[in-house]
Formats: sequence, C-alpha cells, structure tokens
Amino acid sequence: MIILQAQQVARFFGAEVLFDKVNLEIQDHARIGLVGVNGAGKSTLLRIIAGIDPPDQGQIVINKGTTLGYLAQNSGLDSTKTIFAEMLTVFTNLQHMAQQLKAIEQQLIERPTDTNLLANYDTLQTAFKAQNGYSYETEIKTVLNGFQFPETTYEMSVASLSGGERSRLALAKILLQKPDILILDEPTNHLDIETLNWLETYLQGYPGALLTVSHDQYFLDHVAKEIYALSRHQLKHYRGNYTNYLEQAAAEQKHAEKEYELQQTEIKKLQTFVDKNLTRASTTKRAQARQKQLDKMVRLDKPQSSEQSAHFRFEITEETGKEVLFVKDLAVGYDSVMSTPITFDVRKQQRVAIIGANGIGKSTLVKTLLDEIPALAGTFKFGANVAIGYYDQNQDQLDPKKTVLDTIWDEHPLLPEQQIRNVLGSFLFRGEDVKKMVHQLSGGEKARLLLTKLAMEKRNVLIMDEPTNHLDIQSKEVLEDALANFAGTLIFVSHDRYFINSLADTIVEIDTQGSHLYQGNYDFYLEKRAGETTVVEQKAAEPISDNQAAFIADKNKQKEVRRIKRAIENVEQQLQELDSENQRIQQAMTAPEILNDFQKLADLQSDLERNEQQQETTEALWLQASEELEQMSD
Repeated sequence: MIILQAQQVARFFGAEVLFDKVNLEIQDHARIGLVGVNGAGKSTLLRIIAGIDPPDQGQIVINKGTTLGYLAQNSGLDSTKTIFAEMLTVFTNLQHMAQQLKAIEQQLIERPTDTNLLANYDTLQTAFKAQNGYSYETEIKTVLNGFQFPETTYEMSVASLSGGERSRLALAKILLQKPDILILDEPTNHLDIETLNWLETYLQGYPGALLTVSHDQYFLDHVAKEIYALSRHQLKHYRGNYTNYLEQAAAEQKHAEKEYELQQTEIKKLQTFVDKNLTRASTTKRAQARQKQLDKMVRLDKPQSSEQSAHFRFEITEETGKEVLFVKDLAVGYDSVMSTPITFDVRKQQRVAIIGANGIGKSTLVKTLLDEIPALAGTFKFGANVAIGYYDQNQDQLDPKKTVLDTIWDEHPLLPEQQIRNVLGSFLFRGEDVKKMVHQLSGGEKARLLLTKLAMEKRNVLIMDEPTNHLDIQSKEVLEDALANFAGTLIFVSHDRYFINSLADTIVEIDTQGSHLYQGNYDFYLEKRAGETTVVEQKAAEPISDNQAAFIADKNKQKEVRRIKRAIENVEQQLQELDSENQRIQQAMTAPEILNDFQKLADLQSDLERNEQQQETTEALWLQASEELEQMSD
C-alpha cells in the first residue's frame, strides 16, 4: 500500500532549477535509498518530503494517520537529561499507562469484585501489552547497546557528550519512536563498523518504511531494496539495491548510446541520399520521400554521460624498498594506553586497512607513526626510501585563510599558474572556484583539495585517515580507482566497508587487546571473524596453512582475471576491425558509381548486414567476458 507520494515536486533557486517534476512513492515497509552527487538536492528533497519545507511546485500526499520521523545529517540530540532518561521520553504514554495500571491495582485491593474496575484494568492491560509496555526498557537498552552506549553510560548527561555521540543518540531515539516512515539523511556518519553492522540488521527488520540518503555503498547494498537516483534535475526509480542500480543505469546508458548512434547513422545515410539525388530528375521522388522521413523522425538527444566527477591519479617519483614499515609491540595513547600490543609489517605495494571501534586509537596510531605523538611502548621503523604523504581526516593541513589556488601554488611556486589550474580542474575546482577561500569550502570540497595536495606531492607511501569522509559516492569511486592504480604503498584508516573491500589486501583490526592481522579484504575478514568466539580462537584463526591457501587462491584468481582480460582485449580488437569494416562498406555505398549500380549496392548491403551480425555476436562475447571479470572482482 502506498503511504506517501511526492507528485511533480520542484525546487527552484531564482532562475536555477535544483530539481523538477519529481515523482516518488513510498510503500509500507519500503526500503528506499536516495542517491546523487553532492549538491544534487537530496537533503532538500528529504526536507520537502518530511514536510519541513514546502515545494515550489507539486505536492506531498501522505495517508491520514501515518507518522513520519526525520533525522537530518549530523544533527545531535540536545537535552539536559541523562542518556536513559532522554530515551524514556519516547515512551511517556506507556509510563502513564503503567501508572494507571498501578492505580487500578490499588483500587482492586479494596474492591476486588468491582466489575467496572476489572473491565478497565483488562482493557488497559491489553493495550499496554500490545504496545510493548512490559519490555520497552529492554528495548531501550538493546538500541543503546547497539549504538555503543553500555549501561555504565546511562546516567551521563546528554549535554556532556561529544558531537558524534549526540548524533548517535539522536539516531537511537528516532529508531525507538518507530514512525511509519523513517527518513534518515546520512545515518552512517559517526558510526564505526560494529555499529554499522548492527544498524543494518536493525533496519532490515524495521516495522515501518525507510527512506535514506547515504554515501555508504555497502550500507545501501544491505538495506535498500529500491533506489531513487537524483541526477541532472530529475529523479529516476530503480528496483534492487545500489549494485543493482549501477548495473541497470550502465545498461540504460549503453542502450541509449547505441540507439542514438544507430539513429545518427540512419540520419546520415538518408541525408546523404537526399543531398546527392534531390536535384536529379530520375531520383527526385525517392529523395523527396527520404526527406519526408527525415522531417518526421523524432530526433533522439545525445545521451549525457554521468555527472561530472574528479579524475586524478597518484604518482611516485621513486620506489621504496621491499620492506616499508615494521611495527612491534606498539602501545598508543595520550595520557594512558588506548591499545597494545600492536604488531604488523607492511611490504611494498601492500594495501593495509586499519579498522576498529570509535575511540580505540586508530587515528592515534597514525599520529604515532607520523611522530606527531610519542609511542608509549614498543617500536616502529620505516624502510628505505620511504616518502610519506598524509591525509588528515580533520583537514587541519589546510589554511582557512588561503584561497584554493594559493593552497597548491604556494607549495609548488615554480609551476606556472595554468598548470596549477589544470590540476585543480581535474579535482573539479574550475574557473572562479579556485579563488574561493578555504574556510568557505564544504567538507567535500576540502576533501578534494586535500587530495589535490596529496597527488601533487608524488609520495610513495600514502597514510590516509578516513579519506572517504565528506565524499559523495562518485568521488569515492574515483578515489578508489586512483588508489587501486597507485604504484606505491597504502595504509589507511576507514569505516567505509565498501572502500575497504575494494582496496585492502590486508586488514589490521585494533582493539583494547592490541592488533589482529587478516590477510585479505573486508569479506575475508568477516569470514574469519564469523568463526571466532573467543580471543584464543581469534588468534588461532589464521594459521599459516590458511594464509597459504588464501595466497594460492588469490594467485589462481589473478591468473584467471588476466586470462579474461586478454580475452576482452582480443574481442575489443575484433570489434574495432568490424567497426572499421562497417565504415568502409558504408563509405563505399555512397560512392557515385555505386549509387546507380543497384546490384553492387545490394551486394554491399549484404556485406554490411553480415558484418553487423558478426558485430552483434562479438559484442555478446565481450559482454559475457566482461560479466565474468566483474564477478571475479566481486
């Protein structure tokens, strides 16, 4: 059943259109992900759907009696109460009912046979039980525990919490409220991997409908069952999760491009015939007929590629030695130890992800490795020819008083301005954007500027602390590609599971007991963790035989990937040759001596049709091989 509809909704800023003719519907129990680049208008649309802001055109229709809850991104709970007392406010009605039940119970002691009292008690008790009145405190504890608020924190004042903690608490409260439609804008911000996994499981069983904006592909894959994509002022609907959406959108783009090219070929062929034959008495009628075809033809617009995204790569000026970093029994922290012993090694061209709960010391470990804070115990040492490039999640490396242009140019004063502008342009800083002051930039723009700095440094070891924070999905995908093709070594802290899974070949998990090493990506880590129930099992979960098996499996997989890539290259070469042959035949068909020779024209047409048939068969082979490669990459 449809419980909410957005009908022909639009938002304008003066003469500028943010989005127009937007239609969206929410079924009861829906799981909807809303995606689009930063600035597309996702948060604006959510506020309109939630009834906070009115649309400039169109309307929002919601079923009578439907409750709706909305949580803006980075919004924190503001309260003078304790954590548990604030959560109890969600159940004020149940608390009132409990008081009424106790009052009736007292009256029944004096009047145990009063039929009216007994009837009232029975009715009230049934309602109380139906609304989870006997276990709502247990529900509060379950949700608080899921958001990493143990019982020892229940009496803490909400006002004393950090911004991230208050954001988590705001999310916990709205989940406890259980509105019929739950609207969440970037709910995964400030959540570590353990909490993200818990939230996904909770939302999968949520009794109402969910509409969420998220830049977390892994989250969308596990929660969403339909996607609305906001792009170029329009909203389009897709069935399935985020991965399904990508596949459908790519297929649509390819189909649209093919249809456009076919029509352009047909237009060119008809126009050529008209131009050559309109003035000839013997062919005028046929030329006029083709001109009518052209006039009646509904011209397809040239398909536009996806939204503009950055395009860059990380280069190095010299290579490191084979051994990049040795960490032995390291203890990290400030006044007290946060985690120890931390032990791991990093070799040349490895991709090492450092994961762990919020506050466990991941960023502290990074700062220790960078000599920004001293190690409390243990040792670490970098290998030969190591040149470190650092990405700081707090963006403290940027001077807020500088312009975008000066931020880069001041570090490379010998380069001409145009070259600096060209580099900035590849990171989407174009025209007047380069004159913006750093303090005027959004979080995503600052992230792109930091990546610009890092790319210009050409260091052979990148240490990155939460590099995907503030980036939209498209920018994250570009960053993933750039890092995947990086010839150096990567060490990164992240809670973005999709990003970790795409890049990491080694995972170092940090907890209060120290470090735990997993030789594989995030899926490999999950597989190993699934069989671990104790610390002893955890340490024993990676015997050498397992690592050897994983190494052999990885080598076999790489071999198969290379085979498929070679097959794709061969097929692509065949397609190029077939396309060249098509062009040759089509050009031959336009030759004056051929146009009047119907037999030769028919022979060439037959050749063209055979060639196109072969092209279709070869394209099918290419598609099959590409799908195999994609499956190997999953």
